[in-house]
Amino acid sequence: MSKRVTSKDIAELAGVSRTTVSFVLNNVPGMRIPEATRQRVLEAARQLNYHPDAAARSMASGRTNVIGFVVRQSAEQAFADHFLPQVLHGLAQAAAELGYRTLFEPIPPERRHGVYMKLVRERHVDGIVLSGPRLDDQELLRAYAEGAPIVLMGQLPNTGVPSVDVDNVGGAALATQHLISLGHRRIGLITNAPLVYTASADRLAGYRQALAAAGIEYDEALVRYGNFSPQGGQAAMTELLALRERPTAVFVASDTVALGALQAIRQHRLNVPRDIALVGFDDIPLVGFIDPPLTTIRLPAFELGWRAAEKLIHAITEGEGTASSNVILETELIIRESCGASLKRGTK
Repeated sequence: MSKRVTSKDIAELAGVSRTTVSFVLNNVPGMRIPEATRQRVLEAARQLNYHPDAAARSMASGRTNVIGFVVRQSAEQAFADHFLPQVLHGLAQAAAELGYRTLFEPIPPERRHGVYMKLVRERHVDGIVLSGPRLDDQELLRAYAEGAPIVLMGQLPNTGVPSVDVDNVGGAALATQHLISLGHRRIGLITNAPLVYTASADRLAGYRQALAAAGIEYDEALVRYGNFSPQGGQAAMTELLALRERPTAVFVASDTVALGALQAIRQHRLNVPRDIALVGFDDIPLVGFIDPPLTTIRLPAFELGWRAAEKLIHAITEGEGTASSNVILETELIIRESCGASLKRGTK
């Protein structure tokens, strides 16, 4: 077995101290090392095929080179959500290209008591991307105030916490407007989650905005609340179908939840879209292949994860405040068979 190359070997080849080697290889900020010296150290490391020990680098830099991806859901809810893997893919790939690894952590809403600071202090992550922020999460605001690097995947208005999000209001309005354009006036809504989650509240706001613009009165009896899962969508749709005057169309603010809604419609021996039109939200890969293929709002899931990781790691490495830095990504309506648009076209 060949002898492991150490920083001492690099120091001897480059003609510098081991301390200088450590500062250069760990990119320690604030060290005024001449560029020629830095390049000499890097060239010596290349010649010796040096691979730094991760633990040693962590001790030298004060960083772990790990970021946490936190979702405020139970593990069961998180693993049922088919949208999250696409987001995680983008986040982990961006992190890897910037020299970081990713820790995935589902944290149920009922768990409090310093959960974010424990991640930073005890599990040794350098910062957190939080997906699905809640309006009642005071613990998050305390952690951010204490200096924990945090980027939201979603928004908490008027808090100053930096975020990357999609246009939830605009996307929900677009989905509802599409159903209105097909002639529907009695349009139900099943949210993706309880309204304490900001994305859920924003999608309800977009739905109401589209109804108001079309002169359709908002009817709370047509609204049900999902919980990230197909089971929640199935239960919510069953309630809507039990109404004396059921909706002719339903906007489901999550494709994962919409899968359960579709199952409930089938259990009632109804046809989508002839008896009831359906539009989802997210455009997870599966929904283009179900029967019927689901009309939905496409989100840039990979980019959402990528931009969040990029923003967080920039804040960690540069130490720059990003309190006013919020990114909003656009959504797109993808028309498939479940809304009945093809049937409408075929009758013209």
